[in-house]
Amino acid sequence: MAMPTLPDSGTGPDGSALIRVLSYNIRSMRDDRAALARVISACAPDVVLVQEAPRFFRWRKRAAWLAAHTGLVVLGGGAPATGPLLLCSLRVTVERTEDILLPRTPGLHRRGFATAVVRIGGARFGLLSCHLSLRAAERHTQAGALLERLAALDVPYAIAAGDLNDRPTGRSFRLLAGALRDCWAVSPWGDEYTSTPADPRQRIDAVFVTEGIEVLGCGVPRGLPGVTGADLRAATDHLPVLAALRVPAS
Repeated sequence: MAMPTLPDSGTGPDGSALIRVLSYNIRSMRDDRAALARVISACAPDVVLVQEAPRFFRWRKRAAWLAAHTGLVVLGGGAPATGPLLLCSLRVTVERTEDILLPRTPGLHRRGFATAVVRIGGARFGLLSCHLSLRAAERHTQAGALLERLAALDVPYAIAAGDLNDRPTGRSFRLLAGALRDCWAVSPWGDEYTSTPADPRQRIDAVFVTEGIEVLGCGVPRGLPGVTGADLRAATDHLPVLAALRVPAS
């Protein structure tokens, strides 16, 4: 059976923006970079919320390589956000960006958020890419910090996405889904599970939106034209989540 069509990007006569948002943990680009670029390009995203972007030696060069090979530009994040990265298409007008460092827990990798406020058409909205802790208590605290940071963006609409290291039944996932809209739950499209590519059996990556954003479809783009199973398995150790959204003019 053919995969249902996911709407393309565009701008409505009322100034609303129809956008494609991709969330993707790319494991520091340690795997097949060409496969990774092909997957991202086939999804034709307006914005990509990346987790585990390169953050050590020559990280800017590797982020620039990924942007150049996917027809995108680097918006913010990377090493200053300890891994979360934002990429965008030339449709996007950038108002501001900010990289947020979260409190450090001794012995654990420090986490952060890559954030931005952007415009597409008449729509103005915030973005936040996250990669939450492997430790449950710290993860829950970070989920709360994510909600506080979205509110601090002071925008009419916002999109948050990332690797939650938590399933929908988990406390941190439920905290976010209670305050925001889980796009897969609202309008499932494609596949659900994001880990692992070879044998997906859990959903630990997600896209969330604030009230007012219309979710037209969201899920793992397996079977999307140009996205092959071989590339998904070779690109990294997570599957991407692609969402089509309509953001009202503001």
